[in-house]
Parts: sequence; C-alpha cells; structure tokens
Amino acid sequence: KFLLYNKRGTRDFKEKQRTDPHPDIPIDKRGVKDTGYNLDGVYYEIPEKIPQLIVPDLTGCKLKPKKIIEDFKNNKLNEDGSPVEPSEEELLDAETAFIRARQTGSDIF
Repeated sequence: KFLLYNKRGTRDFKEKQRTDPHPDIPIDKRGVKDTGYNLDGVYYEIPEKIPQLIVPDLTGCKLKPKKIIEDFKNNKLNEDGSPVEPSEEELLDAETAFIRARQTGSDIF
C-alpha cells in the first residue's frame, strides 16, 4: 500500500488529482473540512459551515482563583506558597479529592 499524500507523486499525477472531479486518490486535507463547494470551477461559501468559537460566560463559576490573589495581597501565604488559613477544599488529600471529583453530580460528568 502506497501512502500518496499531497507531497507524493509526479507533477502529472498531482495535476490530474486537482482537475479530476472524482480522483482515484483524493487530495488529503489533513482533517480540515470544507466550508463550501465547487460548482463548474466556482467555489461557493456556505456560511452555516464556517465554524464559530463559543466562549462560555464564567460569571457564576464556583472556582476560587480570587482566594489565592487575596491571600497573596493580605500576606496570608507561607514561604512555600501554601495558604496560612486553608479552605475546606485545600485541606483535602489527593485520594479524597480524586474520589469526590468522580462522584455523580460533579462537573466531570
């Protein structure tokens, strides 16, 4: 079996691959999907096929990165960076945190 990706083959082979509407070995697009189609040599863009980035609103997020910043500003961190007054989540050991993260109703599922 020969892997004939875009860089393989002669110039004649690549030209036939480009011009033939249904080549034996199609041009490899490396996982990139088309956002339109060719019709009589003209490319038509389809707006619905253009991917959109959706950024979530994190205003109600329960993560607390502010606590680390507040502890730093109020000098409530030890020399190694650990908090002087740790919260309930910071007191958990690794095994308990792992089990709690995989329980039903956690964000992981």
